[in-house]
Amino acid sequence: MGAAAAHVLVFPMPLQGHINVMLHLATALAAAAGVHVTFLHTDHNLRRLGNAAAATTAGSPRRLRFLSVPDGLPDDHPRSASDVPVMVDSLLGAGQAAYRALLGSLLVGSGGAGGFPPVTSVVADALLTFAIDVAEELGVPALAFRTASASSLLAYMSVPRLFELGELPFPPGGDLDEPVRGVPGMEGFLRRRDLPSTFRRHGNDHDVHPKLQMLVDLTTGSCKARAVILNTAASLEAPALAHIAPRVRDVFAVGPLHAMSPAPAAATSLWREDDGCMAWLDGQADRSVVYVSLGSLTVISPEQFTEFLSGLVAAGHPFLWVLRPDMVTARLQHADLQEAVTAAAAGHSKARVVEWAPQRDVLRHRAVGCFLTHAGWNSTLEAAVEGVPTVCWPFFVDQQINSRFVGGVWGTGLDMKDACDAAVVARMVREAMESGEIRATAQALAEKVRRDVADGGSSATEFKRLVGFLQELATRIQHAN
Repeated sequence: MGAAAAHVLVFPMPLQGHINVMLHLATALAAAAGVHVTFLHTDHNLRRLGNAAAATTAGSPRRLRFLSVPDGLPDDHPRSASDVPVMVDSLLGAGQAAYRALLGSLLVGSGGAGGFPPVTSVVADALLTFAIDVAEELGVPALAFRTASASSLLAYMSVPRLFELGELPFPPGGDLDEPVRGVPGMEGFLRRRDLPSTFRRHGNDHDVHPKLQMLVDLTTGSCKARAVILNTAASLEAPALAHIAPRVRDVFAVGPLHAMSPAPAAATSLWREDDGCMAWLDGQADRSVVYVSLGSLTVISPEQFTEFLSGLVAAGHPFLWVLRPDMVTARLQHADLQEAVTAAAAGHSKARVVEWAPQRDVLRHRAVGCFLTHAGWNSTLEAAVEGVPTVCWPFFVDQQINSRFVGGVWGTGLDMKDACDAAVVARMVREAMESGEIRATAQALAEKVRRDVADGGSSATEFKRLVGFLQELATRIQHAN
């Protein structure tokens, strides 16, 4: 009997950053010999993607398709960063029932529709632990995909130890620069302020942020899966990976996935990208432009907007700024923000504002000199691959620990966390743009990461091992049936 046909269902958390990276995984798996992939969106997001998803399917191996389930929220729900717990709860209800029914159908006759064999495994977002549990209940082996950094995963895994050591909760008014000793391998550089934002006290009524226990529970649940997949590389996070490995059943470090398997940006972006910014970059000098993007979920106040704007203008370099329509809390119109930027920049520096940009294309453009980022893991990896110096202003969750690695471990940029002051913005942007040492360090790390994803590199080897693991699961299911 020949090798069984593997059919993997990939189910991301329905947020922009999670969809991005898990579609890279899906396209890479679909390109592997004999692997079929069903990518599971929510109904809402599949409608938002529209024709782009269909075009991706048409232009990719016939072994990749898109299906969807309801998320249980009304179409006009904002689905913002603060709504993540609501989204998880809603998916637990309406989404879980639809997912169970769909997975059941893919196990039987309808699983072969369109040339697709019955489903043989699930790769679920680590935030969707119900998807892992339901799959195993139905006899489908499930793996967890952690979209954040290995270092942040290790921090969440270390929470019980941090409480044992008395390092959590932080004392009221305590020094955020106090060293943290309870996360293995990071004793020499981790401070309280570098732990994920949910580790901090939340107002006067809570010892710790109310979302911390939820995230710890999700981490514990996802780490019980058949394996944990991480979008990282040995050159970036080998120590963290070494500490995680003994605590999970198996771990695959297969990143940066966008460098191994580029997925068409149109098929992943829930916002319309402004391609005109590429022509604008073409007209700028080499390494002269500051690219500013705080990701798909960061929200800033009008006061913070003003500090960023003043700092960027004072830095004296042209800048390309991604300002989402929902990014500034006062609900200012995008045209008003654009007008404010244009007025402030007049006579000082060239500026362009867009609602969304083709980020990977921007970062590899010769005109970009540095990246002012929220330090989301996808953005951190994209800058690392291109060797672009970064200035990090983390917003929440894993971004605090990512920014510490950029500024204090890798030396590829500067960490601006917990400060939003025009003078600090200007100083750090100038340093990132002008420091030969930071640029050389960033480019040296880029070379290491590119070796990881090249044939024979650690990530490429791990990806082949992952494909073999999924094919072995398919063979076991075939023999069991």
